Amino acid sequence: MRSLLWQPVLFLASLGMAEKLLYRNTFNNSDAIAGWVAEGPLNASITNNTLELSGAGAIADYFVYWVPEVFPDRIRITWEFSAVEEPGLAMFFFGAASVAGGSIFDEGLKPRNGSYAQYHSSDIRTLHASYFRRRWPEERVFHLANLRKSPGFHLVAQGADPLPSVEDAEGVFFKVEVIKDKRDVSFTVNDLLLYSWEDVNTNTGPVIRGGRIGFRQMTPLVAQYRNLEVWSL
Repeated sequence: MRSLLWQPVLFLASLGMAEKLLYRNTFNNSDAIAGWVAEGPLNASITNNTLELSGAGAIADYFVYWVPEVFPDRIRITWEFSAVEEPGLAMFFFGAASVAGGSIFDEGLKPRNGSYAQYHSSDIRTLHASYFRRRWPEERVFHLANLRKSPGFHLVAQGADPLPSVEDAEGVFFKVEVIKDKRDVSFTVNDLLLYSWEDVNTNTGPVIRGGRIGFRQMTPLVAQYRNLEVWSL
């Protein structure tokens, strides 16, 4: 039997509640990621209520790790992040669905193996927030966090990234929060707002609604995650 500590927690709507917990994963044992879907080669391990992810292929092989649940629009997602080894890049997908409005795992969609173009310019629609962007030299000299909308690789928001290097962080975890409220998106680290954005530009395609969430990393980044939660607004 799977532990109740990590299983999605569903609540009936009740009057007077501003938010409802939809999902919580404390990564308390290996069953916590039993249903997660990997695209691309990765290593995933759980120790001390912490999920550690790293690439399992060549230096140019990247990966995406999808949470199995599908979430509605109007959600707040939080997790704790700590980079263990750099360089690399961390990214978060949300509102992911097929361009036809179905599942990203529907038959007939093009295969995906973690290569970025398969996510930003193919047959799925999603928002993707990149942070801890340290893969290339130009990213390491000027730290930025980006928000893109797909399909189309549209850069729609950008802000300064306050996350320190691995050496300076010394194993500290930072709380990341993403809010997706219909047309409005915000991204914060330790309650510091990096950017907010309202989707009113019709040139970038229809407004992203509900869908799946997932984590992407660019090797050779090794990163740890704790206390993943999704709340409905």
